[in-house]
Amino acid sequence: MASTITTPDSIDDRVSTRSVGVRLLSRPEIGSLVGAAVILLFFVATAAPFRDIHNTGTILYGAALIGVMAVPVSLLMIGGEFDLSAGVAVTTAGLTAGIVAYQLSVNVWVGMVAALALALLIGAFNGWLLMRTGLPSFLVSLGTFFILQGLNIAVTRLTSGAVASNSISDMDGFGTAHAVFASQFKVGGITIKIIVVWWIVFVAIAAWILLRTKIGNWIFAVGGDAAAARAVGVPVKKVKIGLFMTVGFFAWFTGMQLLFVQNGVVQSGEGVGKEFLYIIAAVVGGCLLTGGYGSVVGGAVGALIFGMVQLGVVYAGWNPDWFKAFLGAMLLLATIVNLVVKNKAEAR
Repeated sequence: MASTITTPDSIDDRVSTRSVGVRLLSRPEIGSLVGAAVILLFFVATAAPFRDIHNTGTILYGAALIGVMAVPVSLLMIGGEFDLSAGVAVTTAGLTAGIVAYQLSVNVWVGMVAALALALLIGAFNGWLLMRTGLPSFLVSLGTFFILQGLNIAVTRLTSGAVASNSISDMDGFGTAHAVFASQFKVGGITIKIIVVWWIVFVAIAAWILLRTKIGNWIFAVGGDAAAARAVGVPVKKVKIGLFMTVGFFAWFTGMQLLFVQNGVVQSGEGVGKEFLYIIAAVVGGCLLTGGYGSVVGGAVGALIFGMVQLGVVYAGWNPDWFKAFLGAMLLLATIVNLVVKNKAEAR
């Protein structure tokens, strides 16, 4: 009598279903979201002004000042590069718009277009030099940082005779430009600066590009392994130059906000050290220093943490010196947490 042996349906080992918890852990921004919640609860409990809903606009404004630049810096870091000139490039853009408009007696918008062209050129130069020489972006952008820092001060002194640009507040086009870059409005008694709205829009667009388009795939690819990406047809050179030019565009935008929120005047020494704040926001948000991993949304959360801590320390009545100590500790902790989360998510 013959017997029939039945076997279970074959299962493809290549297909597996991950739990919700594992999927959450695989998201780069999960650590920053938890950190933001903890910091929020902490300052709500310890600082009475922090609980005042009317101060929400101030907190969001402080976060947006870092958050706008954290968008391109996050993209650049995911692409495997740094830009240490981002902070002074903001000042360069603001100074250029003001100086061109004032010295040539033209509409403010003409000066702004000239500043945009220069900002994009600086970004393109950083990217081109990086790809041409193979030097680390740290060294390339550090050189650009010192060049721009020197030019900001020297050209401003040459044109205005002081360390600040001449005011353009009474020139044609100032009112409309101010409305675009530095206006504010109220929502339920909360004063919202327009840069907060721009910040949210920029984060949404960048997140969509990164996660839903071919360009986003290219950014992850060049950051993970540029040689492998090039081998499968990814235009590595164009992607990296494009990322540096994106930093240039956002430096221009932030520089315009700086110019118009200060009534048409920019101090030539501003911006030094801001590049580290942008990088910290990106790292806290889940970007790895090695590239190929990160999140624009996480960078926004990192900037929000910055805004909450910056004002939370003041509202709690503590010595502001503790803020810088917190930044350093936050950077180290975020780097370790991001690496651990990434490794555990990959292991599962």
